[in-house]
Amino acid sequence: MAKLLVVDDDRAVRHLVRQAFAETELDIIEAASAEDGLALLRRVQPDVILLDIQLPELSGLEAFRKFHALDSKLPVIFITAMESSEIAIQAMSLGAYDFVMKPLDVNILRPLVHQAIEIRRLMHVPVAVPGSTNLLESADRIVGRSAAMQTVYKSIGRVAQQNVTVLIRGESGTGKELVARAIYQHSSRKDGPFLAVNCAALPDSLLESELFGHEKGAFTGADQRRIGKFEQCNGGTFFLDEVGDMSLLLQAKMLRVLQQQQFERVGGNQTITTDVRVITATNRDLEQMVEAREFRADLYYRLSGFTIHLPPLRERTADIPLLLDHFLRTFSRSLGKEVSGISPQALDLLLKYPWPGNIRELQNIVRQGLLNTVGPVLLPEFLQPIITAGQAGGIATANVADEDRDSSTIGQEIEQLLASNSENIHAEAVAIVERLILTRILQTTQGNLSQSSRMLGITRGSLRHKIRSLGLQIDKQIKIDDGGDEGAGEE
Repeated sequence: MAKLLVVDDDRAVRHLVRQAFAETELDIIEAASAEDGLALLRRVQPDVILLDIQLPELSGLEAFRKFHALDSKLPVIFITAMESSEIAIQAMSLGAYDFVMKPLDVNILRPLVHQAIEIRRLMHVPVAVPGSTNLLESADRIVGRSAAMQTVYKSIGRVAQQNVTVLIRGESGTGKELVARAIYQHSSRKDGPFLAVNCAALPDSLLESELFGHEKGAFTGADQRRIGKFEQCNGGTFFLDEVGDMSLLLQAKMLRVLQQQQFERVGGNQTITTDVRVITATNRDLEQMVEAREFRADLYYRLSGFTIHLPPLRERTADIPLLLDHFLRTFSRSLGKEVSGISPQALDLLLKYPWPGNIRELQNIVRQGLLNTVGPVLLPEFLQPIITAGQAGGIATANVADEDRDSSTIGQEIEQLLASNSENIHAEAVAIVERLILTRILQTTQGNLSQSSRMLGITRGSLRHKIRSLGLQIDKQIKIDDGGDEGAGEE
């Protein structure tokens, strides 16, 4: 169970925090002074601290320095009044995670605390690579003995201690974040912060502020200065996932950070210098994006100082039994099940399945199978219908020319998701609907990507990305307005 330490001399604030997380599994620990907080930090080892700036005897800023000296990876969120926000900003520049204003808004506080706990996990939970000495039972693991994975392990070993940018390439679900964390934990920056941002998860305006921060009044709603991740991560490692989804405007600013380690906050003119190692990841074809002028060539060359290719699961099927054994043991323990193995028939089905969602999909299938299992062995009847029917998943490979889904079929597929006890129904249902929309649009335009992207209101590069991520295969030539044909293999 994760632990939250609240250090505030105001009993009402501590009570509010306890009430805000009453329905979660978070363990709340309280301290009325900085000295009590320091004693609890040594004894209970919390995962995140809420720290008031205005404390008796020892200020929050001085307390932060002591907390940070004891545990440099511990996320500290300051609680501050408006007039003391500059002190909180100063603390963030020294390594604090974030700050929240009084009176506390629990709708802001809850997600911020959970994000900080996840950041703590990313920095604190080791990633075990075969051959390393760090094989704790609690560690996340990169599993596999295939030749392709041996190459990945060697690459991690070669580049971890080198202060160069790393580009991790591979399809969605192949484990790119685990590789990034392994590089960080085996590097000379392992005692510094590790922060991660998914570029595809935020619109451009929010992403720019998240990366570089903003000044008060920079845009509507910017009522205070905010420190960006590049400033916050000074001395550490910054992981940018889905970097291919970054806009050209942000790419230019990103290039300057890589070249000069300098940037300005949004709405500001002060040049800020930082010292950050950047690791990026993408499932997109950056070379093709460079040719289409959707990605800067100079940034591409900067990012690919060292490249690691993660193979899809269908190209390393010999590792599937190892992965199944690992997930069976992990989930049996966490779900309170006593499943000791998998039947030969179930294993055969899993080996034949094409795994469009890669390791993430395998993980989800095993977890749901264990939830359905009533005995010590995972049998075929406990697997999702997708596996037993030999189909290619909820985002199945399909031929646009003969795709024949209607609203009733979609309803049936969603009912199957409900029956399977999926823990990701929203994303899987959205993928089903989105796949139908893209299929119908491409049929209507006879595969014309430019016309299809205009009808969808997205860029042509985003359309290509969606076609790949949804597992669509178009068995025909696709026409593009600006000349040339693209074969289905490139989509």
